[in-house]
Amino acid sequence: MDKLIDLRSDTVTRPTPEMRRAMAEAEVGDDVFGDDPTVNELQEHAAALLGKEAGLFVPTGSMGNQVSLACLARPGDEVVCEAGAHFLHFEGGSAAAHLGLMVRPLPGRAGVITADQVAAALRPGSEHNPRSAVVAIENTHNSAGGRVFPIDEARAVASAARATGAAVHVDGARIFNAQVATGVPAREWAAVADTLTFCFSKGLGAPIGSMVVGDAEVIREARRIRKRLGGGMRQVGVLAAAARVALDTGVERLAEDHDNARALAEGLADIASGCVDPTEVETNMVYVDVTPFGGDAAEVSAALRRAGILTVGGPTTSMRLVTHRDVDAAEIDAVLLAFKELARA
Repeated sequence: MDKLIDLRSDTVTRPTPEMRRAMAEAEVGDDVFGDDPTVNELQEHAAALLGKEAGLFVPTGSMGNQVSLACLARPGDEVVCEAGAHFLHFEGGSAAAHLGLMVRPLPGRAGVITADQVAAALRPGSEHNPRSAVVAIENTHNSAGGRVFPIDEARAVASAARATGAAVHVDGARIFNAQVATGVPAREWAAVADTLTFCFSKGLGAPIGSMVVGDAEVIREARRIRKRLGGGMRQVGVLAAAARVALDTGVERLAEDHDNARALAEGLADIASGCVDPTEVETNMVYVDVTPFGGDAAEVSAALRRAGILTVGGPTTSMRLVTHRDVDAAEIDAVLLAFKELARA
């Protein structure tokens, strides 16, 4: 097999020729001084698209989450979130290490926490208890298999948060996957949030970059926090240009990734009944129990690598497979064939 089929993440896509041309031709300035026109235009466009006053371009989604939480809370406060939240498990303990924040996880279902749970958990703060400053929700939810946080529940959660004075942050790294999967515009989830982040470098396919959106005052503070975290960039219009192409060309085609993920899930279920529930595949992620395919995820990943397929394998029996622009339907068929051979072996 000449080309490796890479299902490790939707972050592995390569820039398209259109992105490369935009990067080469980008008009640039010094963004720390606020005079990079390509960055400024991207920020304004993204904010308008999400129905917010302002936006801030940051290098990564992890930094976007940190910047947002720092704007909404002060050291010693707590952030209420679902127990599998990305910023809690996969961002290096940044909320504690960089921001001095506590995190209070609530057990969710398919990545969703309810308004009743939130209302019961929120604390006003006292000499004994931390203040619940922020409720954070994730859409789509990575650890829950790319599941969508329903818009009605998001609105209810936001209402419960604001009843006690807590702010709302939406980690919308893959918010446009949620939009394409449900038909609900991303700006509807943004409307419940004080801050929302989304990534250009995941399903949208840009090489780097994320966006924080919120009201103008929050984004002014976000810019200061970004600088503190080392995220002040100079002629970054070369990256913003690729991000703009990704935003303009990458949203609607996410439906292809969703179709490929469902085909992958259905095919795996046909090979080994019970290894995955295709009805739970809402976007571009498939979590599969690899026990029928010969071992734990590390062993199965090694076997797939020999067949030209890249996956992430660990000591558990659960493996995440992620579809994206650089994997087509024919390659999904090749992946299924490889899994079928493993099942036979």
